[in-house]
Amino acid sequence: MASASARERSASAGLLSIGQVLARLTPEFPSLTSSKLRFLEVQGIVTPVRTESGYRKFSQADLERLRLALTLQRDHYLPLVVIREYLEDIDAGRDPAPPTAMPPSIVPAPRRYRRDELLAAAGAAPQLLNDAISTGVLVGAETYTEHSVTLLRALVALDRHGIEPRHVRAMRQNAERDVALIESALAPLLRRTDSASRGRAGEMAPELAKRLEEVRSTFVRAALDRMLS
Repeated sequence: MASASARERSASAGLLSIGQVLARLTPEFPSLTSSKLRFLEVQGIVTPVRTESGYRKFSQADLERLRLALTLQRDHYLPLVVIREYLEDIDAGRDPAPPTAMPPSIVPAPRRYRRDELLAAAGAAPQLLNDAISTGVLVGAETYTEHSVTLLRALVALDRHGIEPRHVRAMRQNAERDVALIESALAPLLRRTDSASRGRAGEMAPELAKRLEEVRSTFVRAALDRMLS
C-alpha cells in the first residue's frame, strides 16, 4: 500500500509549490510575496489544489491565471473584483472583452521608487537598506512601493536607538504566522469555490488581522507598563 507521502508525490506531479510559483513570477512582479499569493487565493483569483498535508499546489493554468491577474492590476489599475468577474466569465465559457483600464485620473498609478529615490524618501543610509534586504525584512527589487518607504522610515527611526533590521526580522516571520493563523480560521470558506464564500473570506481576513494586531498591542502596552512601573 502506497504511503501518504508517495500518494502526495504522485498527485502533485507536474504541479508547482508556492516557492516555485514565486520563482516563475517575481522576475515580472518583484513585489509578489507568498502572502500576496494567499490573498489572491482568498479573493477567488486562483484556487490551487491542496495535498493531504494541506500544501498548496498550482497548475500551469493557475500560473497563467495569476500572471494575467497581476498584469491587469499592474498595467491597468484594475481592482480585484473586476479582474475576478472577468476570469469568471472566461471560466463560464463566455468570451468577454478585456476589462477597460481605469482612467489614471480616477485610480492613479501607485508611485514606484528607484533605490536612490527610496533612500532619499526614507532618509536612510545605503547600508541600512542593504541590512534590511539581507535580513529579509525588506524584499530587494528594482523599484519599491510606498509600503517600502514607510517600512524603511520606521527602520531609520529604530536604528537611531540601536535597533537594527536583524532585531526586527522575527516580526516579519510573525506576520507570516499571523497569515497562516487567519488562513486556518477561514479554511471552511477557503475550501469552497463559490464567489460568495471567497468574498466573505476576503471581508473577514482584514478584520481578523486587525484583532490580532489589537491583541499584540495590548501585550506590548502591558509589558511597557511593567517595565516603567
